[in-house]
Amino acid sequence: MSMSQQPGDGPPGRNAGAAAEKILRVLEAVAAPNGPHRLADITLRAGIPKSTAHRLAVLLTAEGYLVAVGGGQYGVGPQLRAFAAQVMGDANDGVHDLLRDLQQLAGGHTVHLALRSGDHAVYIHKVDGDKPYQMASRVGMHLPLHCTAIGKSILSQLPADEVDEIIARAGLPQRTATTITDRGDLHRELEAIRSRGYAIDNEENEPTIRCIGVPVADGSRRLLGGVSISTVTFMTPRKELATFAPPLLAAANSIAQVLR
Repeated sequence: MSMSQQPGDGPPGRNAGAAAEKILRVLEAVAAPNGPHRLADITLRAGIPKSTAHRLAVLLTAEGYLVAVGGGQYGVGPQLRAFAAQVMGDANDGVHDLLRDLQQLAGGHTVHLALRSGDHAVYIHKVDGDKPYQMASRVGMHLPLHCTAIGKSILSQLPADEVDEIIARAGLPQRTATTITDRGDLHRELEAIRSRGYAIDNEENEPTIRCIGVPVADGSRRLLGGVSISTVTFMTPRKELATFAPPLLAAANSIAQVLR
C-alpha cells in the first residue's frame, strides 16, 4: 500500500478510472444542448453527488474546459471548444464558412478565430490567405493577450482589475521593438480600442506582421474570444487595415450567434 493510499480505497488504477469517468460525465452534461446548465441539472445528468459535480466543475473551469455563468450555471469553456475545433476541423458549426467569407471581403488576407483560455488565447480556426506568403500560425497555438490584435481586443472587454491580475501572472514580455511592456501604456491602449471598436497589432507580436482584431461574445454578451485579419506590413498600410473593421465586426456578430 502506498503512503497516500488509505485502507478501503481500492486499487489505484480503479480509482483513477472512476475519477476520469466522473470528469467525462460532467463534460457530457455541460455540453448537452440548451446550455449553460445549472449545477443541479449537471449533477442529475452525470449521475454523481452534487458535491463531486461542484468540485469537478470548479476544477474544469480553472483549466478552461468549462466557464462559470451567473446563477450557478456552467457552459462549455474555450479550451473544450478549441479541442473540438481541432477534431472537427472545417466542419465546426459553420464557423469556417463565415471566416472564409470574411477572408474574401478582406482582400484575401489570412483570418483567425481564437478563444480565450485563462491568461492567453487559443486559435481554433484559420483560413489561409491567397497571398504568396503564409502565416506561421496554426490551430491549437496559444497566443499572448497583450501584444496581439485578438488578445488586446479580449483585454479591452475586461475590467481593469482583471487585466491587472492577468498582467501580474503573465507579465508583459517584449516580443518585438513595438510591444507594449508598460502597464499604464497597455491600459491607455485598451481605452483607445474600446473607443474605436477594434484592436491593431502593429508588429507587436511578430516583425512585419500587422493585424486587426475585434472581440467575439456569445448571445448573452459573455466574452468568448476574438477574430482577426492578418497582413504583412509591406503590403497593407495601417490606414488600409482599418477599412477591414466593418466586415470584421459583422463577422464577429455572426460567429457569436453560431457559438452561443
